[in-house]
Amino acid sequence: MNAAQQAEWQQQVLAYSRAINAYVDTGLREGWDAAGKEPTVPELQHLLQPVVEHVRAAFAAGNDRDLKAELPISHEAMIPLLEHVGCAVMQVLLLDDGSILARIGDWYQDGGVMHVRGREAHWLEDILFIGRSADRRHYAAASAAGIRVTEGWQGREVARFDWPTGQEGLLGELGGADVSWAQQPNQLIPFDEGQRLLLVSSHGIWVLAASGATRLLPTDAEIEEDREDLDDDEAFDMRYDMPHGAVSPDNRWIAVGNQGSAHLVFDRDLNLVASIGPHSEYPHFACFSEDGRHVAFNACHFYNGTTIGVAVADLPGMDTDYYADDPRQTVLQEGSRVYATACRPGELIIGDANGYLRAMGWDGQPHWFHHLGSTISGMDISADGRTLVVGSHAGYLSIIQLDAEAARPYQIGNARHWEEKRWFFWQNTAPFCW
Repeated sequence: MNAAQQAEWQQQVLAYSRAINAYVDTGLREGWDAAGKEPTVPELQHLLQPVVEHVRAAFAAGNDRDLKAELPISHEAMIPLLEHVGCAVMQVLLLDDGSILARIGDWYQDGGVMHVRGREAHWLEDILFIGRSADRRHYAAASAAGIRVTEGWQGREVARFDWPTGQEGLLGELGGADVSWAQQPNQLIPFDEGQRLLLVSSHGIWVLAASGATRLLPTDAEIEEDREDLDDDEAFDMRYDMPHGAVSPDNRWIAVGNQGSAHLVFDRDLNLVASIGPHSEYPHFACFSEDGRHVAFNACHFYNGTTIGVAVADLPGMDTDYYADDPRQTVLQEGSRVYATACRPGELIIGDANGYLRAMGWDGQPHWFHHLGSTISGMDISADGRTLVVGSHAGYLSIIQLDAEAARPYQIGNARHWEEKRWFFWQNTAPFCW
């Protein structure tokens, strides 16, 4: 691209970033009426192809060190292109050596796992899905043959699990019900020293162990109710939307849910100990704090939602209704449908359907926000809480240094976080970094 094109892109992107940051700052401080009209996204579609080609060429030649200064990143400007090339980056894991594992492609799509190390990104053979325990010690790697759990990434094997058959328990009488999607998990979470594993999928949530698979959801009552609603000639498709799960760091508690359930918590013996009514329509996500003292539950309605927090000490025996005003619950955030989270001491970071990272304390006080763009689909944080890696449905894998001295000029947000690099995993093209 020529110098005039580069100057136009740079000026327009930086002007928009300054304008939108000022708009949001005024709106949060003085109210949205005082903020006025939201700034207009610059029309840069005519520059998209030259910019992307320049970035790819610079990366291939190793000349991309200062590229973000010359050509700042703009998600909004790239939206017309993303509609054709975007690819979800899921199940993001930051390894202790600084490299990253990422599932490329949504759970229901053909895809696999990439290992990103420095400037290199390569596919891992036969590994389709990944997961890690809350204490970061044990990793799960799933293939068509089953799930392997190791101590450390690809370290000593501690367990192997077969995929659930879908016929466990009550389902023995269902015969031909399609449960193949159980082998396309949303989450894999090893616990109990890798001897058990929480498998979350749209066709069921199970705890896998050497003795077999135990179903947590759907419950017997859900299955029977759904079967009763079928017409005589209608096949039973055992699919439940928005499945999710989490295991506490001490392995004592398992939080699960789906679109039709409450927020449910089981103890390590798989006894139901809490049923908590959501504060929006459909339970969508759950996570525990890094110290295991709190649990957060998100429920959604379209692209919006509400996240509530509960002290783990209050869980046993808790039974609340939808939208219940209960003193044991704290509204942590209103407005976000949450797809991914990360925690560090005193702080919960959520990633939402509108492309925002939002951080808050467990008292519900907001800390900061940072805009990446597109639906946030995966997130992980380093053990020291300084590096955040974030995947999105736009095909982004962003590496962000938290609490830096400054933010990059193009970034939209109110915190001093520094985007170190952003990988692009797009359809029909080799990965590249910007």
